Amino acid sequence: MKKVFLFVFNIFIVCFYANAELITYNSPDGVVLNKDFKIMVKEDGYKGQIVPVYSASVKEVSGTTNIVQQSSFGYFDFSGKVEVVISYQKGPIRHAKIRPSIYGITPKIIGNTIVFYLTSARNISIEVNDDIFHNLQLFANPIETKKPARTDSNVIYYGPGYHRIGILKVPSNKTVYIDGGAIVQGQLLISRVENVHVMGHGIITQLPLINNSADKQVPDAVKKIDRGRNDQITIEYAKNVSISGLTVLPHKYSVLIGQSTGVIIDNVKSFSSEGNADGIDVFCSSDVLINQVYMRNSDDCVAVYGHRWEYYGNTRNVIVQNSTLWADVAHPVLIGTHGDTAHPDTLEKIKIINVDILDQHENQIDYQGCMALNAGDSNLLRDITFDNIRVDDIRKGQLVNIRVMYNRYYNTSPGKGIENIYFKDIAYNGDKANLSVISGYDETRGIKNVIFENLKINGRVIADNMSGKPGFYKTGDMANILVGEHVEGVRFIQTAATPQGNSGSNND
Repeated sequence: MKKVFLFVFNIFIVCFYANAELITYNSPDGVVLNKDFKIMVKEDGYKGQIVPVYSASVKEVSGTTNIVQQSSFGYFDFSGKVEVVISYQKGPIRHAKIRPSIYGITPKIIGNTIVFYLTSARNISIEVNDDIFHNLQLFANPIETKKPARTDSNVIYYGPGYHRIGILKVPSNKTVYIDGGAIVQGQLLISRVENVHVMGHGIITQLPLINNSADKQVPDAVKKIDRGRNDQITIEYAKNVSISGLTVLPHKYSVLIGQSTGVIIDNVKSFSSEGNADGIDVFCSSDVLINQVYMRNSDDCVAVYGHRWEYYGNTRNVIVQNSTLWADVAHPVLIGTHGDTAHPDTLEKIKIINVDILDQHENQIDYQGCMALNAGDSNLLRDITFDNIRVDDIRKGQLVNIRVMYNRYYNTSPGKGIENIYFKDIAYNGDKANLSVISGYDETRGIKNVIFENLKINGRVIADNMSGKPGFYKTGDMANILVGEHVEGVRFIQTAATPQGNSGSNND
């Protein structure tokens, strides 16, 4: 019996590694690469392959001054198991860490080299000597299983190389494919169409990345388009749209979703450094799934709104899951703020599940909150869940900010209210977070039914019946949360916690 077991086990191992695959891509000619790191990836028994390292502009706020820094990223596709060898070119390595920490990747440091292994698709940050602005983001993609045929008449194909497209208005029933090794400079406008899919492991940007003085001007999309905000990918008045696999270096928003239904954003990675350069913003839309994204942005990473500009209607059935959010400025997650005072919007049935928040840094107190629910413009926020959220030691901000509010810069009225909010298995480790706030506006514009289940601060569960809490304290006092006026039904409970983990799974 033992021999039969060993035979079957050995056959499994052979089949597993026989199906292993590693794909790397050359950078287009003329693209200026980042010199801080060198990356080599290697399958067992095969020669190592070089992974190009690109620059990504990110924003550092020092006092009230904004400084653009050059972070970096690289990407490859694989299945099975790979060894990753990263050479740090800026000096000696005192220490290094890989985040999100939930992955449990502990690198080996040999001189100025970092070595570790991957067995699953991962979007990770490698940080040397605590430098978060010149770190390396590594996007280890799964092997594509739904790659379209480039000869298909319904496929708009961009192969390896550099492509300037201006503004591409994508027709219905088309697939835009941006292959690994491709950089597409321009904007995608997916407006009043249906059944559109944008996919591939290449890069899309509005910024000039090639070493050519003629390109070091205003991006094509900004010069040519005379509508809206000139966002990188605009999905509006559309149905059945998916965006998957890309790395986005935008001029403004990475993805805007306006008055659309049936939208999937999967394994999209984004960096930004400008003002108002959000990651993914959802306006007046329904049935939206955002999965396995890595957003590092100089404004909100994911924002869910009601009415703004020419988008009208309620927002419902939005899911953000299995993702990593890094807000160099503003919020990792913001829900609310914008709406239609004359015809109030409802934002409901929104779920944020299994997310790692690596940072928030926001000087303006009104715009803090890793998880912010801000009802404005007479909108109602209800039936919203945050489940299995891990928050690192943010540099400046709040864990939660839940307010019915009026901001004269953005609103024409206070919000209507916030109700039925559920926080489950939220973990914060650190000591830099400011005081969190839960506060209504007045007697008719309040907050009710907010539950925190297994809220854990530095390993300690905060609950109404926790030991060591004086009887005259509010439980929020133990969690650095101000429970203010016009708030009812806030509870902190403890139950058997469910296992946490950012799955990292992805099926392109």
